[in-house]
Amino acid sequence: MKTRGLLDRKGELFAYLEGNILFTLDGEATGRLEGEFIIDMIGNRIWRVEGDGVYAIESGEAIGYFSESSPDIR
Repeated sequence: MKTRGLLDRKGELFAYLEGNILFTLDGEATGRLEGEFIIDMIGNRIWRVEGDGVYAIESGEAIGYFSESSPDIR
């Protein structure tokens, strides 16, 4: 399955998206991509996604960005 890395503002990988599920680097599911939002495991919107950018919902502060799609990065 193709994955996309989630990099912080410094360009460091801290999570990845596999399909529409967001995982920590330890492989723990932590949320999912639903439309234009990252939703946590209990259904709360935590970040907004615009293109490849990921932003805090309230402040609009940049969290990071998604990398290009690639084969399994695990």
